[in-house]
Amino acid sequence: MKKHLRRVPGIGSALLALAVITACSPASSGGSKAGDETGPGGTKKVTIQIDGTAVPYYAPLYMAKEQGFFAKAGLDVSFTYAQGSDIVKNVAAGNVDFGFPNGDSVITAYGKGVKTRVVHTTYQQGIGALLSKADANISSPADLKGKTVAVTDLGSPNYIQLQAMLKSANLTVGDVKVKTIGTGAIVDALKNGQVDAIVFSRLRYYALKSAGVDVRQILSDQYLPSFGNVVVASPDKVKNDPKTVKAFDDALDQGIEYTTQNPAAAVDTAVKKYAPTFNGQQKDVTTIVQDVFVKTLWQSDTTRQHGFGHPDEARWQKAIDAQAGFKLIDSSFKAGDLVVKPSALG
Repeated sequence: MKKHLRRVPGIGSALLALAVITACSPASSGGSKAGDETGPGGTKKVTIQIDGTAVPYYAPLYMAKEQGFFAKAGLDVSFTYAQGSDIVKNVAAGNVDFGFPNGDSVITAYGKGVKTRVVHTTYQQGIGALLSKADANISSPADLKGKTVAVTDLGSPNYIQLQAMLKSANLTVGDVKVKTIGTGAIVDALKNGQVDAIVFSRLRYYALKSAGVDVRQILSDQYLPSFGNVVVASPDKVKNDPKTVKAFDDALDQGIEYTTQNPAAAVDTAVKKYAPTFNGQQKDVTTIVQDVFVKTLWQSDTTRQHGFGHPDEARWQKAIDAQAGFKLIDSSFKAGDLVVKPSALG
């Protein structure tokens, strides 16, 4: 194992650790109304609602199921999909056991009274980026002055990220021309020259490069700490059913470790069983998993010290304060009220 990877029980040596988890199986423990059924072999049925649609970048969750990590932890996990804001509402209401929305939407909802707890900071960074074609000559936020920049929505995290970039160069949105373009059309708007730049997912950088577009990127996270997908549960579940939450986290850690060590195999399985629309793109997806997810999203200085999913509360606090500063929420709140350290679950 490479030294920079967090050491969790290896795939071949996991039986002892998993036996301990199984011995403390959550199958008979109490919890929210969403997880009271029993699955095969006495496992506990739980559901996680995932942001958007099935994509191979969710491979750690899929591998946790396909490699038997969830089952050995006493869980029978089902996947459903929805938009981030709906996921947070469903988790808060106890309609599903877990959610996997964008961390920024979790902060916004919490600030507006829809309370969940982040139990696994899966993505240690946000995935937003400012993307531009090389001929737009944008190499820093200062170069945005007078340019036309697209975001998907004026209430989106990407719009806040744009404002943070501009602020770093002593600019405001009044110094650029902002367009709102839907998710399905925003990348084409950049390709076709309708806009000079877009603030969107950094993953699209690779798709554009693959399509032959000479594209540049400036990562939003350099100017505004944020988070991609994270696991959330209701406060009630964290309080009354921590064994299930801990078991889920531990199995997900195994899924991340497996995907990190076997990216091509994990992507291939994810495409075949969950995201068939990506068939034929396995090589490109594997490159993105290795270059982005393994190196910067799933791992950080914090995870190398404490383990996968561990929150950097200082970064969370900066993200919360930024949303308050940009009036996305009425006031700030303590990061410790939102995020839970996996070690605190027992």
